Amino acid sequence: HSKPNTMPHARNEGIPLDLAWVERSVVNLPAVKRRAETFKAKRSVKMQWQAAWLLRAVTLTDLTTLSGDDTETNVERLCFKAKSPVRQDILRDLHMEDKHITTGAVCVYPSRVAEAVRYLEGTGIPVASVAAGFPAGQTPLRIRLLEIEDAVQAGAKEIDIVITRAHVLNGDWKALYDETVAMRKACGDSKLKTILATGELGTLTNVYKASLVCMMAGADTIKTSTGKEGVNATLEVAFTMVRAIRDYYEVTGFKVGFKPAGGIRAAKDALVWLALMKDELGDEWTKPDLFRLGASALLVDIERQLYHHTTGRYAAAHQIPMS
Repeated sequence: HSKPNTMPHARNEGIPLDLAWVERSVVNLPAVKRRAETFKAKRSVKMQWQAAWLLRAVTLTDLTTLSGDDTETNVERLCFKAKSPVRQDILRDLHMEDKHITTGAVCVYPSRVAEAVRYLEGTGIPVASVAAGFPAGQTPLRIRLLEIEDAVQAGAKEIDIVITRAHVLNGDWKALYDETVAMRKACGDSKLKTILATGELGTLTNVYKASLVCMMAGADTIKTSTGKEGVNATLEVAFTMVRAIRDYYEVTGFKVGFKPAGGIRAAKDALVWLALMKDELGDEWTKPDLFRLGASALLVDIERQLYHHTTGRYAAAHQIPMS
């Protein structure tokens, strides 16, 4: 029942830093705000289509635990949930019990990677790890690169790194590019997801420029947030980042993934994110190799909504196992 974690598209090899492209980029803030407001108001998916989209959202979820009190026990529980994210009776009612639905990945701190790899053995579910001085990114680069290499050696197939926000705030795009190139090299064959920590970058123009520079440096995916900032994944930021992905693809032919993270808890939010990807980038960007949702509480609400869809009533809290 394993599903290979392959990237069906050519990997983003990156391009030389194009400072002229970066410097001339400007985001029209009022236009982005207007697009975000109207988008949320008019996009909705109903009935059986909603159930299908919610099941897709499950397969896109990076099921995450990033707490100071993480232990092997809750990593084991998380991996169990990743392997079987939706109750079997619900899947039977939806005629989906033979589709081997799992989450997109399990995301943990580097020290917990080996345990997660062990518990997910044979499932094909990749282990992702935050590294490079997560969440602040204020550790010396040498140590951050070592942390990436350690996580990869322990079996992490995806690395969610944090960028140095100061490079963006100072407009030092070469430093951001060089740092990301070094991190991509440290990842080897593992997927590089660069967390921009957009809530700390000041402006949407900075968000766009940072997105471009990370993609030029070879990022496989760009991610909004650590989930630890005051402001996490917003639609304004999303439109800015996915437009950067589209622009980069049109110029280079390389497809780069997107991962919003932080504050995504409700099933209806997952539907909005999916609709956004379909609208802005097309169907290919609604699949796990190019789109992920960073979340820990989201699965519980998706399961509640699917339970309601199949039974006509809402589940009591004790009927939906915790993730």
